[in-house]
Amino acid sequence: MGEQGLDRDYRQAGFGGQLAWGEKPALVLVDPVLAYLDPECPLYAGQSAHDALAAMVALRAMAHARSMPVVLTGVSFQKGGVDGGLFFKKVPALKHFEVGSPVAAFPEALTPASTDIVIMKNYASAFFATSLASTLHALKVDCVLIGGYSTSGCVRATTLDAIQTGFAPFVVRQACADRDPRPHEANLFDLQAKYAEVIDLEDALARLRA
Repeated sequence: MGEQGLDRDYRQAGFGGQLAWGEKPALVLVDPVLAYLDPECPLYAGQSAHDALAAMVALRAMAHARSMPVVLTGVSFQKGGVDGGLFFKKVPALKHFEVGSPVAAFPEALTPASTDIVIMKNYASAFFATSLASTLHALKVDCVLIGGYSTSGCVRATTLDAIQTGFAPFVVRQACADRDPRPHEANLFDLQAKYAEVIDLEDALARLRA
């Protein structure tokens, strides 16, 4: 089944409704850290990670210009990952996020500003066992622009929890990256069909300007 046929099949099955853009958006950048940008780290996601970083920098600059809430998330575990539970056991690569790891840091281009909200997490979703939902509700946020690493992992988990927590998620295609284009595209397709609006960078920037 071709791409157009797949889209048609999902629409006919009742997927692909449309979510409305909110009145108070926030930008959530999921784990934009050096682990995905450093060729020496096993988590390196290639050129696509650098391309996504440029898109995230552009989104944050526009969000700052519009005085819009910006959230940066990172991952941090105690030595040995005892606070990572079964997730740490399932994904041994998470050892690169133990306290003190240099690749767990944000790149210089996304050094948190004084107004940015920094959320450290132990699991895939930025909402799970963190203060993110409470913080966004307190700020009267009703929709979130999402970018980060990786599309099939923490970006997807955060997007699912966003819609389940009452925030309309808008995933910015060019601001996400994965190890391989196949899981990247498959997950963007599935998110668009079931859980989010997947939009282009220029569309996202235009929405913020408006």
